[in-house]
Order: sequence, then C-alpha cells, then structure tokens
Amino acid sequence: MGSVLAGVLQLLALVGALALVHAPAGGYMARAYSSRRHLRVERWIYRAVGADPDTEMRWPAYLRGVLAFSVAGVLFLYLLQRLQGVLPGSPGFSSVNPAQSFNTAVSFVTNTNWQSYYGEQTMGHVVQTAGLAVQNFVSAAVGMAVAVALVRGFARSRSGELGNFWADLVRGTLRVLVPAAVLGALVLVACGAIQNFSGIHEVGQFSGGTQQWNGGAVASQEAIKELGTNGGGYFNANSAHPLENPTPFSNLFEIFLILVIPFSLTRTFGLMAGSVRQGYAILAAMAAIWLGFTALMTAAEFSHHGPALQAAGGAMEGKEVRFGVGGSALFAVSTTLTSTGAVDSFHSSYTGLGGGVAMLGMMLGEIAPGGTGSGLYGMLIMAVIAVFLAGLMVGRTPEYLGKKIGAREMKLAACYILVTPALVLVFTAASLALPTPPHSMLNPGAHGFSEVLYAFTSAANNNGSAFAGLNANTDWFNTTTGLAMLLGRFLPMVFVLALAGSLAAQRPVPESAGTLRTGQPLFAGMLVGAILIVTGLTYFPALALGPLAEGLS
Repeated sequence: MGSVLAGVLQLLALVGALALVHAPAGGYMARAYSSRRHLRVERWIYRAVGADPDTEMRWPAYLRGVLAFSVAGVLFLYLLQRLQGVLPGSPGFSSVNPAQSFNTAVSFVTNTNWQSYYGEQTMGHVVQTAGLAVQNFVSAAVGMAVAVALVRGFARSRSGELGNFWADLVRGTLRVLVPAAVLGALVLVACGAIQNFSGIHEVGQFSGGTQQWNGGAVASQEAIKELGTNGGGYFNANSAHPLENPTPFSNLFEIFLILVIPFSLTRTFGLMAGSVRQGYAILAAMAAIWLGFTALMTAAEFSHHGPALQAAGGAMEGKEVRFGVGGSALFAVSTTLTSTGAVDSFHSSYTGLGGGVAMLGMMLGEIAPGGTGSGLYGMLIMAVIAVFLAGLMVGRTPEYLGKKIGAREMKLAACYILVTPALVLVFTAASLALPTPPHSMLNPGAHGFSEVLYAFTSAANNNGSAFAGLNANTDWFNTTTGLAMLLGRFLPMVFVLALAGSLAAQRPVPESAGTLRTGQPLFAGMLVGAILIVTGLTYFPALALGPLAEGLS
C-alpha cells in the first residue's frame, strides 16, 4: 500500500468514527448541562466548596467563579512543584525552579500545557498525577463551561442569567471528561501504553552507556491530554514516544480523542439553542477548514523535491516511521487547529510551507474545531462577525439566533479577535528586538524567526505545541510565554461572558423575510471566508517573514 493511499484511508476512517459518535455524544452533553438533577457525588462537591448549584449567575458572577477557580489552581500547582523535593512519590527529583514552576502552573491551568522542560526528568509521580493530570480535567471543563454559558446567552430571553459556573464545571468533569477518559485510557493500555508508578530503570546497553526511563500513569494522562485538548506529554518526546503512542492505531485513536468533543459540541449547541440546523452550519464551517488544512499539510509534506524525499516517500525528517507522513500530517493539523498542542512529530522539521500551515491553524484562533469549549465559543464569536458583515452588505440590522448584534455586541466581538494577535505580535517583536532572547534560536534567518513566532502563537492561543528549535527554558521565555498564556486565556473569556450576558438580556427578534438564514450552506461559506480574511489580514506580514519566506526560498 502506498503512503498516500494509507494517509487517505486513515482520514476516511477518522471521519467515519467522528460522524458515528457526533449525534450521541453531542446529545449526551446537551442533556448533562441542561439537567436539573444532581448526582450524589456532585452534591458532596458542592457542599465542600460552599456552592449552591441551583443559583443562576449573571455574567460578572460567572466570570468571578472562572477566575477564582483558575487562580486557586495556579497557586496550588505552583506550590506543588516548589515542594516536589520533599514530596513522596517523586523518584529523586528536586523542586522545580520558580520561573519554570510559574510557567508550568499557568500553562496547565490555562489548558495550554506548554512544556519547556523534560517531562520524564523533571516531574515526579505526585506532580504528574495530583497536579498536571487534575488540571487536564478541570481546565478543559472550564472551557466547556464558558462555551455553554455563551450558548445559554443565545437561547435565553430577557434574563441576563447564564447558569451556574460550579454546576457546569462539575458536570463537565464528572459526567463528560472522566468517563470518556477512563474508556480512552483502557484502549491505550490495550495498545501498549504504560500505566504504573514504577521508578527509574535502565533499558538496554548502548555504546554510550545505558538508557534510563521512568514509569508512570501514562495511559490515563495521555487519554485526558488528548480528550481535553491539553497536550502536555508525560515524556519529552510527547506523542512520538512509544510508551505514550505505541502503534499507528493508537495514533489514529489519539487524533479521534482530540477531535471528538470539539466537533460534538456543535450538536450540543444546536440542541440547547433550539435549532439543530444552526449546529450543523457551525459544524460544516469547522469541517471545511479542517479538511482543507489537512489537504494542504499532506500535500506540502508529500512534495518530492529531490531523490532523498522520493526514496522516503515524503519529508520524513522529524517524523516517526511508525506513523509515516500521512499520520503525522493528520496529527499536526488536528493538534494545531485545536488547542491541544500534543505532537507525534517535530514541527520544526516540516517543510517551510508545512510549518506555516501548522502555524496558521493556531492563528485562526483554533476554531476548526478548536479546543474543548474554546473552539465553540471562538467560532460563535466569528459567526457574530460574519452576521455583522452580512448585515452591512444588505443594509439590515444584523441578527443571529434571534438576537440583534448591535454596537455593544460588536465591540465585545472585536475585542475578542484583537487580543490574541496583539499578544503574539508584540511579544514576538520584543523577543527579536532585545539582545538576549534571540540567543535561544537554534536556526538563523526565516526559520529562526518562525521558531519565535510559533512559540508565542502557541502560547497566546493556548495551544502548547512547540517548533522544537527554540530553547524556551529561560527566564525571559518562561515569563513572557506565561503572561501570553494567562492573558490569551482569560481576556477572551471576559469578552465572551460579557457578550453572553448582553445576549441573554435581549428579547428575541422574530424572523422576517429579510432575516439572514444562518442555518444554510451559504452562511457556512460566508463564515469560513470571514475567518480566513480576518486571519490573513492580521498575520500575513509575520507569515511572510517566516514560513512563506522559507517555503519559497
């Protein structure tokens, strides 16, 4: 079987699996977030934190819950790393230094999971399981809660209430993520991923000495890392490591885990908003971008320029022979079009244009299908922008799902789409202008510029993947990427929840002959066009200096 055909068959199998679970998974999540019944374990948690799950919250109260919970998570994870040297279950590892502890704590709480350290040599079992793995669950649940709050903003009338953050957080964790992660971990263990708490042991005898690996609860963390679009690997090689991702089947299964919740949430949105057709329109826009980027990446990596690439069947540098070009390209697109950041190959070794496709996927805002929750609310913000543009073209007041998109709504949507590019471009410019940060670049010229641009694009968009050529474990990059992750996560949430509150306070506008039919293919195409145009106008100069210059040279 040829490598191109193998890649196409993997893509078809993945699309079929996602289509099979789309309706049941999306329907289940809609019922979970709409239910008035609380499980016994949920009531125990509410009593422990002093929350009343039946109290409705307006957007400022909902936002305070998000921020308070996240700040507590950063402090706890920071202290856990600083105390690692005296904790049991840390096989000889010392405490993590302050800058690295800050960066890692922010990274996992913001669902970024950017790692500028060697996982198997830095974090012990306690930090990995009680700290990092726990944040993999709850940070994803926070994103889902904010997305559900925005959906309620469209669905509710003249109330201004968005639900209860604590109820949404607990339900997303216990009813959605935990059971799905358990099933995913069992599949990965069956594929050969390890799951233990063993210490460091030597593997094999080599000319330079022995190789040391430590065990760990890898399969369970791998499952939630992909399912919650987190991305932090137990080992430094991430999903390219054979103990995390042993076989081509496990590789395809991990891609499925990355995509299943973000794509299924469009069904949840349609059911909760009262129009399944609207959910299908958002799904169509997401799927069109994802398929288009997959085709571009695969074509760039299968381009045969020279006898070496022809013999290898594609650009195999930095890729696992277990997965090949097709599986690696599919993983790279899926991880950068979501906020996952897990890698099964090294993006720095991709062709110039292939690396640019990965970078552009993050620059879109990771909305196709995006992260768990963050992809849906990001796409809905872009739908608001598209509706506004359509309203300008036909001279009518823009409306979406029966809600008028006025000056306040557009200001909030505009602030949302401007925050992340500002963080990316300002921090990249500062890193290249100052004398010390460029010393972390492994390569000169356009590729070196791409390393820095990719790092801040990944951090500000809460992706977490790296170009693998930048030494980011310095005080400058630990601090600046940490700030980019914090601001890139929570400032957009402020605007999303404020928009949700504004929409929930409105009275629905009845449809008329002039109402834009947003559940039609025409609107889905307009939405895709608006996304590509806004992103292109924002980032084209930076892309021209980096991946485009390298790819065309």
